[in-house]
Amino acid sequence: MTPLLEIDRLTTRYVSARGARVVEAVSDISFRLEAGETLGIVGESGSGKTTLALSIMRLLPPGARIAAGAVRFEGEDLLAKSDGEMRRLRGKRIAMILQDPMASLNPLFTVGDQVGESLRVHEGASRRTAWTRARELLTAVKIPAPEARVREYPHQLSGGMRQRIVGAIAISCEPRLLIADEPTTSLDVTIQAQYLNLLRDLQREHGLALIFITHNLGIVARMCDRVAVMYAGRLVEIGPVRRIFDAPAHPYTRALLESIPRLADARARLTAIDGQPPDLAALPVGCAFHPRCPKVEDRCRREVPTDIAVAEDHRARCWLAAR
Repeated sequence: MTPLLEIDRLTTRYVSARGARVVEAVSDISFRLEAGETLGIVGESGSGKTTLALSIMRLLPPGARIAAGAVRFEGEDLLAKSDGEMRRLRGKRIAMILQDPMASLNPLFTVGDQVGESLRVHEGASRRTAWTRARELLTAVKIPAPEARVREYPHQLSGGMRQRIVGAIAISCEPRLLIADEPTTSLDVTIQAQYLNLLRDLQREHGLALIFITHNLGIVARMCDRVAVMYAGRLVEIGPVRRIFDAPAHPYTRALLESIPRLADARARLTAIDGQPPDLAALPVGCAFHPRCPKVEDRCRREVPTDIAVAEDHRARCWLAAR
């Protein structure tokens, strides 16, 4: 069967104005996503998670370009589509929730206009019909008094409400794929739990496939079927959540898991990953993680690891995994 989304050796680069500096923010990434599945993408800041999402959506900023690879959605090559075709697809069949809702909401338009915009553009709804549907969507994302909220502006709402508003916009046309880029970063713990429950309910109700980008491995354990770990623009490990949490194959994945505080043992020291992520414009020779890796070998300093099958549906880029 054709997967809902298939990424095949995708590479995205940022090039400076004069071409003097080239940064490969996404390098040779491949994975598949089935309908209704949830994939978590984790990694330190600067590892390429957001660039990967923007590459899928074809929303890269100036200076960035997709240098190689393929992005196939429902069997269609998104990289071969024109800008007009992508505009008709975004919001209708693929939607994205950005990190900062205040940056994606227009302060000059009411909530009702912004939630209803996708319906008017993609489904040809009238303004009255779009506003009626906007009130229903605000109810669906559990915003109180939706009749009043549709007439308000983004600055009049709390951070949690704004995050729910962008969620309502994302699901307004019932897309097949939803990409959520750190949607809980600006929320407190209580609102975060409510928002995660909301996303789970929306996924079940609409049959969404979900790509969830986060720093929080606890959220991955709760929300996701599979997890992909990124480091220095590469996918260093991908597989089922339970298998990777129980037996990580890559030292970086193991280090991320060991850095989670364990409340059961108050005397245990918190594990830290030594060093800093590398400069993507000047990666070290061999494995990009080897300067920070506690299990580094001579081969790691010389050769870039290949993609190794650790088990069924579990891959890692590490020479240790080959054993």
